[in-house]
Amino acid sequence: MLFDMELERLREYRPEPQEPADFDAFWDRTLTEAARCPLGAEFVPYDAGFATVDVFDVTFGGWGGQPVKAWLLLPRGRAEPLPAVVQYIGYNGGRGVPYSWLTWSALGYAHLVMDNRGQGGGGKLTADTPDIGPDGHGSSSPGFLTRGIENPDLHYYRRLITDAVRAVDAAKAHPAVDATRVAVLGGSQGGGLSLAVAGLRDDVVAAVADVPFLCHYRRASQITDSGPYAEIARWLSGHRFRIEEAMETLSYFDGVNFAARATVPGWFSVGLMDRVCPSSTVFAAYHRYAGPAEIEVFPYNGHEGGAEYDLPRKIAALRGVFDQ
Repeated sequence: MLFDMELERLREYRPEPQEPADFDAFWDRTLTEAARCPLGAEFVPYDAGFATVDVFDVTFGGWGGQPVKAWLLLPRGRAEPLPAVVQYIGYNGGRGVPYSWLTWSALGYAHLVMDNRGQGGGGKLTADTPDIGPDGHGSSSPGFLTRGIENPDLHYYRRLITDAVRAVDAAKAHPAVDATRVAVLGGSQGGGLSLAVAGLRDDVVAAVADVPFLCHYRRASQITDSGPYAEIARWLSGHRFRIEEAMETLSYFDGVNFAARATVPGWFSVGLMDRVCPSSTVFAAYHRYAGPAEIEVFPYNGHEGGAEYDLPRKIAALRGVFDQ
């Protein structure tokens, strides 16, 4: 069944954003603090048994200099330097194992897959990075949306988004990577992180955000009881008088606000039957995207969107950007 709005309404849906006055100052301060910590990117060869791809087990300094894991896959016999794709993973997943990530290296690109701190406690892709922030923990199941919801300085996504920004630096630190040709990509939470990084950095060349999560929190929490946005509703059902406080905190991590600062070419996708990331929340970010952007609409799909069937579009898009 159709969920959310009809496509004609979605194409006109431009809600008034909730953007704190100090949004830019908050992120300038956050990333300035992060930059004081050594990146310390380490690339340890990992024997995956591949005949055509070299794999590296990566560790770099993320938020607070805390160690974040990643995989780096490089085509063997490569002509360097290579364009790079930095990929972010969906909610409650992690980098998993390198066997899951062969597409972009097979196309001749460097491919860095960032782990999700503290996630991977219930998904098919496990994480190897603990969250050792103010309310730190090892791998756990969901609850990340409301972790630190009382204060943006303590919110979980301040740490994860900072990790995502620093992952671009980690990719650029490898000598095989052309630092002038790095794109960011992800689906669901990974799509939201791609929007955040594109809005916070001026040195990536493209952003791909499939069925992005982390957008337009207030509406999302009011219209769906599926997936992570329901965590907000559950929290607020108990904290009845803290709605505006919570929404103010979440506004610092809203893809709608990051999209307004992203100027590189962007590619979105959306499923009109998506109950996890409702289509209006995706269109809210798409319409506010400051750079040239395209959106692929899948009328009869849910949160899977175009899945692998949409890969040719993304391959062509990134190839066009990298070959300029």
